[in-house]
Amino acid sequence: MVTNGLRVALGCDHAGYLLKQRLIPFLVEKGCKIKDFGTYSEESVDYADAVHPLSSAIEAGDHDFGIVICGSGNGVNMTANKHQGVRSALCWKMEIARLSRAHNNANVLALPARFISEDTALQIADIFLKTDFDGGRHTRRIGKIAWKDENDDFDQDMEEMQDLHDEEL
Repeated sequence: MVTNGLRVALGCDHAGYLLKQRLIPFLVEKGCKIKDFGTYSEESVDYADAVHPLSSAIEAGDHDFGIVICGSGNGVNMTANKHQGVRSALCWKMEIARLSRAHNNANVLALPARFISEDTALQIADIFLKTDFDGGRHTRRIGKIAWKDENDDFDQDMEEMQDLHDEEL
């Protein structure tokens, strides 16, 4: 896949701000069109404030890919994956980034700013954006990710599980 012309959305919290600022010129140099969903400083913020709007834009098809960044990568990854049209992958190694695209067709990359170097982050982003989805058997597997059992009431099941847990205490 060629990165030239890709529409890439970026979002982070304060811990990911400096890495995001390093990614922007790197991606622009590769021909990507960037939309920055914030944050815009190192001042403490909640990652969800940037990640939910970014993820909604991915779902709407406004952007081809998203890159979200926080200290561990976990918070932004969990938040992005709350959106049905998002498949966010937390990547700290290049091979994980490649597989997240090739096998999982991930459309959002989550980076742990406090646990990888800038150079590693740039390499991971480059591989993520350049790797095509393999399709085939992986398409069937991805189709099973969303919870769609119309015969179950997920909220009721969760309440019953909590009641059983409370009774055991």
